[in-house]
Amino acid sequence: MDNSDIAQTLEAYAGLLDLAGAGYYSVRAYRRAAELVRETRVPVAELVRAGRVRDLRGIGSGIETRLHELVTTGRLAELEELEREVEPQLVALGRLVGLGPQRMVSVGRALDIRTADELRAAAAAGRLQEVPGIGPETERKILAGLGRERDRRRGLLINRARALAESIANELDGEVAGEVRRWCDIVHELAVVCRAGDPAPVLQRFAALASVVGIVERDDARAIGVTVEGVPVELVVAHPARYGTELVRATGSAAYVTSLEPLPDAPTELQVYAQLGLPWCPPELRERPLDRDPPALVELEEIRGDMHCHTTWSDGKASVEEMALAARDLGYEYVAICDHTPNVRVVPGLDAEALRRQGEEIADVNERLAPFRVLRGTECDIRRDGALDLPDDVLAELDWVQLSLHAGQRDDADRLTQKVVEAMRHPAVRCLSHPKGRIINHRPPNALRLDRVFEVALEEGVALETNGLPDRLDLRGEEVREAVEAGVRIVCSTDAHSVRGLANMQLAVATARRGWATRADVLNTRGLDEVLRLRRS
Repeated sequence: MDNSDIAQTLEAYAGLLDLAGAGYYSVRAYRRAAELVRETRVPVAELVRAGRVRDLRGIGSGIETRLHELVTTGRLAELEELEREVEPQLVALGRLVGLGPQRMVSVGRALDIRTADELRAAAAAGRLQEVPGIGPETERKILAGLGRERDRRRGLLINRARALAESIANELDGEVAGEVRRWCDIVHELAVVCRAGDPAPVLQRFAALASVVGIVERDDARAIGVTVEGVPVELVVAHPARYGTELVRATGSAAYVTSLEPLPDAPTELQVYAQLGLPWCPPELRERPLDRDPPALVELEEIRGDMHCHTTWSDGKASVEEMALAARDLGYEYVAICDHTPNVRVVPGLDAEALRRQGEEIADVNERLAPFRVLRGTECDIRRDGALDLPDDVLAELDWVQLSLHAGQRDDADRLTQKVVEAMRHPAVRCLSHPKGRIINHRPPNALRLDRVFEVALEEGVALETNGLPDRLDLRGEEVREAVEAGVRIVCSTDAHSVRGLANMQLAVATARRGWATRADVLNTRGLDEVLRLRRS
């Protein structure tokens, strides 16, 4: 098996684990292992046979065991067992209506239900309560989920949602709309708009897609399907003369579209806005009615360097040189290597000695890659007592010092804010990374008082990061707007832990755009000389 085959099998296994209700970290571990295998340049099968696969960071004993089985037998017995036990259509319906995989499968098997229509009919007939454990409240929950009153506490991360929506749109020659087009950080529903004089063939193709495991609603020009993740997908098939109108409407948000009503019929969005006498509005700003004309938002092509990347010195999967070459290939002028410091504990961290040895490697890479520049940086942890995790003399040597808080996320607002703003006053600090510490669908934002952080950021010349990791996107769009309005500089960074992770810049920039950030608001749209001149004395 080549690396692509192995990675595909690990991804399939992770997906089925997710459907079976496995823990968040287990699923994530296998998805990350799949990504690692795909990016590894040597044949992973050879590493497995040589007993060296755990040399790859992120491969633990459990994944090693499954890789050995896969490489030696060409199959995973547990994967085949999960394929038999997990019924994707039923699990997807369960997720749609808020039932766990096991309960939904038991309902389906007890009542011989496989589709949304059959589930709706059984609920309407009162048959659901024939299943042990299903009472009136659960029945009401199911009916609400089959309608439009769904639980919106959890959803898909934007990267996964975008990949799903784009694959569906490409299959149907359509365009992505909805929350994905607005670059929402968490997505509860997908939307695709197609152009056709006759909707019927498009609707039929939609129902037959492998990624759509069931149809929840359908009429003459519209259908709602459900993915294996239990996420609804709305398909709108618009007549060519109304395509622009339906794209505006399907992109949303509902509050924004309502503010434009009545929408004129037009074949393109530009013509819709022209007939309304309004400038075209970027989708990222369509969360609510606008109170002024949109500015010229920052563009991905304007980013000139990535200020937050990790390497194998810490918990990254690529060397300094590999990250530098990949960044240069993206057209960047510079990249900052910001590996962790020891206080993080759960991953390797660099102390003063290691950071200086890394500096020697960075100097060697810079000599060979000039004029491209690798910046010596650090993601310096704030300790529980508020002290920085590196000595002052080491911090003073670095090109780019950004703070991060990993421990103490549950501290009260006063303690947390005091600790962070005091750390921001250190003369070497240039940026505060992922300030609110959230992990989407897993950990809520901390209690940090951003208004106070903005004040100190302005006083000390410290920038704030919008972090491009899909499960962070922190600062989020609304907070970026508050920072921009306060006059604070924003840094769009990826927090990349691999070469592939550099693509997260698109998510960081989209989040900044949702916060009304322009090129002037984003520090790393500037050339290296200007960035370094801004270093505080």
